[in-house]
Amino acid sequence: MGRLDGRVAVVTGGGAGLGAAYAKAMAAEGARLVIADLGDGSSTVGIIEQAGGVAMAVQTDVSDQAACDNMVAEAVRAYGKLDILVANAGLYAQLTRKMGTEIDVEEWDKVMAVNVRGVWQSAKAAVPEMQKQGYGKIINISSSRAFKGGPGMLHYDTSKGAVIGMTRSLARELGDDGIRVNAIAPGATDTEAYLAGETEEMRESRARGLNQRALKRAETPEDLVGTCVFLASADSDFMTGQTIVVDGGGIMW
Repeated sequence: MGRLDGRVAVVTGGGAGLGAAYAKAMAAEGARLVIADLGDGSSTVGIIEQAGGVAMAVQTDVSDQAACDNMVAEAVRAYGKLDILVANAGLYAQLTRKMGTEIDVEEWDKVMAVNVRGVWQSAKAAVPEMQKQGYGKIINISSSRAFKGGPGMLHYDTSKGAVIGMTRSLARELGDDGIRVNAIAPGATDTEAYLAGETEEMRESRARGLNQRALKRAETPEDLVGTCVFLASADSDFMTGQTIVVDGGGIMW
């Protein structure tokens, strides 16, 4: 038996990168998956199905409340319920590093619309279905950058700090409904999208970060999936409002 047998999970941004890794790991533990992605989630679905799992893709823009409502409705239509939400969709690899004083308002608002409002809207859509059964797991994705700060990504860092605050407040609001809300804060991770867009400046920054870790190696998506499965499973049923940093010991708090 898998740790998530009988559970239904939605992973936003599950078409590639960390989202795909979370989805595949939960499927391997028995969950049925909805891959909610702005792009094509069929590749992740195919990998899960080839391994004997159950998954479907729903095109979703998390900055649009109607789209978030639809992804939940499709999960319930296909599987009858919703137990787990992994609010992973976000803008990072697509962003150009620049000083905070050089970020224009349009770019700032776009990051907040996806990285902050998208997390809230995803939860807003998922919570009523979880309340019906008196149980649910919401796993938000923050970043270790929210703890240590850093130049060149002020909008991103601010958005991920907001996710931590949102996680704590949602946990307070939803505890009586049996809904646990926690967050994962990864370090810089070697996803395909990150490596494809990596500049010389980013490589130098990554090397400095690696040297500051207690575990001096690159972080991969596989380093994060165990934490995600733990937070999605009954093993963490007495945890809520927490943010777990998974970055090889770069941040210790």
